[in-house]
Amino acid sequence: MDFRFAPEEEAFRAQVKTFIRDVLPPDWEAQEGEGYGSPEAIARTKATVKKVAERGWLTMAWPREYGGMAAPHMQQMVFQEEAAYHSLPTDAGVGAVSWVAPVLMRYGTEEQKQQHLTPIARGERFWCTLYSEPGTGSDLAGLQTRAVRDGDEYVINGSKIWTSAGHVADYGWLAARTDPDAPKHRGISLFLLDMKSPGVTVRPVINMAGVHSFNQVYFDNVRVPAVNLVGEENRGWYTVAVALDFERSGVGRSASARRVFEQMLAYAKETERDGAPIAGDPIFRNRFVEMSIEIEVSRWLSYQIAWMQSRNLVPNKEASIAKLFGSEVSQHLYGLGMDMLGMFGQLEKGSKWAPLHGKVMRGYLSAFSATIGAGTSEIQRNIIATRGLGLPRG
Repeated sequence: MDFRFAPEEEAFRAQVKTFIRDVLPPDWEAQEGEGYGSPEAIARTKATVKKVAERGWLTMAWPREYGGMAAPHMQQMVFQEEAAYHSLPTDAGVGAVSWVAPVLMRYGTEEQKQQHLTPIARGERFWCTLYSEPGTGSDLAGLQTRAVRDGDEYVINGSKIWTSAGHVADYGWLAARTDPDAPKHRGISLFLLDMKSPGVTVRPVINMAGVHSFNQVYFDNVRVPAVNLVGEENRGWYTVAVALDFERSGVGRSASARRVFEQMLAYAKETERDGAPIAGDPIFRNRFVEMSIEIEVSRWLSYQIAWMQSRNLVPNKEASIAKLFGSEVSQHLYGLGMDMLGMFGQLEKGSKWAPLHGKVMRGYLSAFSATIGAGTSEIQRNIIATRGLGLPRG
C-alpha cells in the first residue's frame, strides 16, 4: 500500500474543501450535531445531499450504468473523509450509498437495481436499516419480526429499534424471519420496504445527548411485494453480513475524531490552568500524543479497506478491525475531553460558558453507543478471531 496520495487525489481534496466551505453556513460550528430532530435539520441534510449528488460525488465510485462516475475508490474515500471531518450533513444519504446500494449491485434483481440505484445516486431517496429489535441486539440472528408469504406478497409483523433516520427514510432495508423452524441463521430474509406502507409506525427514540436520530418502528400486517425480496428466501443472513461489512468500513469515525481532537488541542494550548496552558501538563501532553496516534491508526485502517476494494478484494475481518478500533477511539477521545474540561465539560450547547459549543459533552454521551451500533466490540472481536485468525468458535 502506498501511503502517499496521488497529485490528482490531493487536487480533488482541495476541490471538496472549497465546496464544503461554500455550502456550510458561517456559524456551522454552533449548529452541527442536531441529528434529524428538527424540520430545519432534515431540510438542510436533504438539500446538501442533493448538491453533492448533482456533482456526482455521492456515488462517484459506482459504475456509470447505475449513476456513478466509475471513479477510483480512493477518490470516493477522500470525499467521505472530508465530508465527515467537516460534519457535512449527508448522513441520510450515506447509508443508502455505503451498504444498501453495494449489496443491491451484488444480489439484487435487475428490476430492483433499476428502481432504486438511480434515485439513490441522485440523492432523491433516503433509507434506514431495520435490523435490531428490542430483544435482539448483538444476537442479531435471533430476530423475531416475521414475514409470512401470502401469494405475491409477504406480510410483516413485529418491531425494530435504534433505527437511525427512520422518520426521514423513504425505504427501509428490512431483515425478517421467514422460516421460524429453521436454525436461526438460515430462516432470515431481506426485503426492500416502502416506509409509507400501511401498517408502518415510526416513533422517536431520543438519546441521552438529547438528539433525535433513533426510532422504534412497528409493523402491523404490513404487506411487501414478493419482488422486493433481496436474494434468496431464508438466505438473508448472508446478505446482511455483507451489508454489515460495508457499514463498518467507513472513514467517518477517524475523520470526525481528528477534527474534534484538533479543536480540543487548540483549546488546551490557549487555556491556562494554575497559571500554565493545559497542553503543558505532562499527563495531558502524553494523552494527546497517544490520542493522535490512535486516530491516525484508525484512519489508515479505513484506507486499507478502500485500497482492497480498488483491487476487487472483499474486506471482512478488515472491516471489523476498522470498526472496533474506530469506535473505541471515539470513546477514548471524548473521555480525554471530559477529563480536560472538568466541570465545564458538563455544560450543554447554548450555554455561553460551554467550551467548544458543548461538543465534548454531546460527543461523550453519544460515544457510549459507538461500541454497540453496527455490532458490538465483542462481536467484532469474535469475527476477527474466527474469520481473521481462524480460531474455532466457542
